[in-house]
Amino acid sequence: MSAISSGEAEIKHGVSVFKKYRNLLEELTRKNIRLKYRNSWLGIFWSFLQPLLNMIVLSVVFGGLFGKHSKYIICYPVFLFTGRLLYDFFNTATKQAMTSFRRNAAIIKKVYVPKYMYPLSSIFSCFVTFSISILCYISVWIFFKLTGISGGANLTVNWHALLFFVPMFFILVFSTGIGLILSVLCVYFRDIEYIWEVLTRLLFYMVPILYPMQNINKDGDRDWIVYVIKINPMYSMIELFRQSVLYGMPFSWKLLLYGGVVSFATLGVGMIIFNWKSDDLIYHL
Repeated sequence: MSAISSGEAEIKHGVSVFKKYRNLLEELTRKNIRLKYRNSWLGIFWSFLQPLLNMIVLSVVFGGLFGKHSKYIICYPVFLFTGRLLYDFFNTATKQAMTSFRRNAAIIKKVYVPKYMYPLSSIFSCFVTFSISILCYISVWIFFKLTGISGGANLTVNWHALLFFVPMFFILVFSTGIGLILSVLCVYFRDIEYIWEVLTRLLFYMVPILYPMQNINKDGDRDWIVYVIKINPMYSMIELFRQSVLYGMPFSWKLLLYGGVVSFATLGVGMIIFNWKSDDLIYHL
């Protein structure tokens, strides 16, 4: 009973501390957004324009290779956009969280605030940008639907599209867990920043963003590659997002369960590692 009471007291204390510094978290998030677009003429409009430009470039380069003759893709530019949006958020959020302590080292050494505020504010600022990019996605979807270019006439929308926030929430939770882990590791091992750069670049090609999963195993002799891709949590989240907003179909319960469990498990591991090492971080900055 004492252990349970101690655990409850610790949780209540953590919640009260979070509420106390909640306004600081909001201010740090705003500051990160302002700094990202400082001295930029277009400002936050880049959150709309950048994913659009990336989609155009990648569609031109890879559309002829994966999009023209694939029966598994409705509209290749929109197919590409749905995967690229979630990947870009995960990539940017984890990198920003990873370097958050180094960027705020001067403040951390002088003023006490809960240290998790710094990686969290980095992730939340990226999520704001991600949410704005959704408006760009909607505009692209409408454009291809109305023009019929690249098979856009086959795009449909129904009530399943209203569930788009579920994979968005999963990837936010998953990115937070990974971000907390990386933020600690980067303080002790600076090389992790370069290693993560290579891993995220590999991840872009290992998850079906540019190509449909069905293209991998046409001959039935690459089951192990399909298995490796499917155990990646990013696959389940991207596929759930496509099921709701691109295909207008109900979620796969296997993907939903797997994505949810892995996301919250990763967050739990991240919180444990962060709480274990957070008091020692200041001595290594």
